[in-house]
Amino acid sequence: MKTLVAYYSLGGNTKSVAERVARSLRSDVIEIKTVKEYPDDYDVLLSLGEKEVASGYIPAIRPVEIDWDKYDAVLLGTPVWFGSFAPAMKKFMSIYKWREKVVYPFVTNGGTIGHVIGDFRKALRGAYIGPVLNVKFEDDEQITPDLVIKDWMTIIKDGRIKD
Repeated sequence: MKTLVAYYSLGGNTKSVAERVARSLRSDVIEIKTVKEYPDDYDVLLSLGEKEVASGYIPAIRPVEIDWDKYDAVLLGTPVWFGSFAPAMKKFMSIYKWREKVVYPFVTNGGTIGHVIGDFRKALRGAYIGPVLNVKFEDDEQITPDLVIKDWMTIIKDGRIKD
């Protein structure tokens, strides 16, 4: 099975999970990047992120080259922003056709997963959505046991949609 890991990461937690998963599954990997960079000031970023999610803002992202048809499954990784996926992920998902695609989302967060699972289901209408991996961090330290990630990857390797 040919897989693609597509992720957006701001602070590096999602990137670290994406790279580990891609290595383990021998997947192709792409990083989704916004055209305009976010501010470094955490308080400013927090306020801006909250406004973007609440307003439904969709930022411009840098183009990525994907031969979409060669992938059997796509793994989508994003941090949780105020209960949903990051706006850059929303933009990425709006570009491609998801009908009949197999998708395994994974999210990183320092608090709660919010309503991100339902948001993925709405954004990826027509896709077969596998279990969502929730990887919790405290600061930059992963709290979710590695075994949880390994078990999730086993589901993907086996080609299962439901656990």
